[in-house]
Amino acid sequence: MAGSLNKVLLIGRLGADPEIKQMVNGKSVARLSLATSQSWKDKNTGEKKEKTEWHRIVVFNEGLVNVVQQYLKKGAQIYVEGQITTRKWKDEQSGQDKYSTEIVIQGYNSSLTMLGGGSSGGGIQNDPNQQNNMEDSSQVPNDMDDEIPF
Repeated sequence: MAGSLNKVLLIGRLGADPEIKQMVNGKSVARLSLATSQSWKDKNTGEKKEKTEWHRIVVFNEGLVNVVQQYLKKGAQIYVEGQITTRKWKDEQSGQDKYSTEIVIQGYNSSLTMLGGGSSGGGIQNDPNQQNNMEDSSQVPNDMDDEIPF
């Protein structure tokens, strides 16, 4: 289909330390659990409400995997750009087909940026000419600090 786009943009906090695994081909992959939240006031009660969504992030780019392993920990705030993918796999115990929906970071149109200022600021983008391209994240709003319940 001409004119289609599969692009996901998320800003959130890690719910756990990244998980780094070795694939069969010897390359590393990073798996992240990212929480995004929205909050509002209930019109009837005036009570503050909050809803948190959890996203599975999978990083295949070797340079980004190294950065994730070195610098990201539970609670870190990040900005990711990637593609949404649904993967089918078979549960070994039940033999049933299972599905996982993930945000994949690999290729040209993906990036991961560490937010939060200080020495943890900056980010890395997938760029075929410059694999670890640092970018300034100071223009990204940091108003989500108190919104995610960790």
